[in-house]
Amino acid sequence: MAVAFSRLLPAVASAYGLQSLLAALFVPLQSELFFDVGGSLGFLSTTYVSLYYPFFRAKFIDHIPGAVLPALSTFAPRQLLLSAALGVWSARLGSFLGVRAIKAGGDSRFDEIKHRPVRFAASWFMQATWISLVGLPVYLTNALLPASQHPPLSTRDYLALALFASSFLFEVVADRQKAAWRRAKVNGEHTEKFVNGGMWALSRHPNYVGEVGLWTGIWALSTTSLQTAAYPRGSVALAALSPFFTWFITRNLSGVPLLERANDKAFGDDPRWAHYKRSSSLSTKTAIQTPLAARHGAITMSLTPPLFSFSLLKAASRLSG
Repeated sequence: MAVAFSRLLPAVASAYGLQSLLAALFVPLQSELFFDVGGSLGFLSTTYVSLYYPFFRAKFIDHIPGAVLPALSTFAPRQLLLSAALGVWSARLGSFLGVRAIKAGGDSRFDEIKHRPVRFAASWFMQATWISLVGLPVYLTNALLPASQHPPLSTRDYLALALFASSFLFEVVADRQKAAWRRAKVNGEHTEKFVNGGMWALSRHPNYVGEVGLWTGIWALSTTSLQTAAYPRGSVALAALSPFFTWFITRNLSGVPLLERANDKAFGDDPRWAHYKRSSSLSTKTAIQTPLAARHGAITMSLTPPLFSFSLLKAASRLSG
């Protein structure tokens, strides 16, 4: 059990190492243009390290005769699915936010912080902590070797994968709708003060709903491997820090509170904003009813952790039985 957990250390170390390097480069320049790109690179590199470090060590450090870097096809399907899911999400979000920051000439979140070296450097280290905590389900699953120790994919995994895919699509569509709304406003096609159509009619923060949902899906996809004898009891709960931390920071720290305060300040006197707040919500709820679920009872899930995470796991266990 200790062996599997010890394999986390190189991945976490790589997360802090890369963000330290980026902080050393950009803090003196007082530049935040590549902050989100740095986060994306952090997730990608840490995932790669979590998957391949034992083999790199065997070949290049310990010089074990016959040691090779294995082909991707030799890893367990769950490892590949989780690594691919994190990679697709990271590349998409990093490029989207990076391009947006470059086009805007900066990121308003750092207007004051970037002129304070200690606080700006702390932001990079907080990003390393974010990478380490949120990616836990992937890193823990990748640490389980060899591939034969992973149970085969089951109904729980397919439900989790469906949750990730639908939440990822929800986030992408929401981001694109807002981007299209902004372009239309710049082009003089409308004079609306805030976006309230499409996904944004369902929630004032649909991108965050998608974010929490996709990390819940990634966590749920990892749980079967984390319930094997290679891990102690509580490993599933430890990995659940991923969706909980995502929910907490978006709902209580850097996401929703900042946007809600800014919008209230900007549109507080506009009756249309008051109507929008009454008719929308901070998050949203959904009920999933499929032919398979109909035979086992309806599955109603909230996209707001912690209820969603545990209702998904319970429902998946019921469907698998």
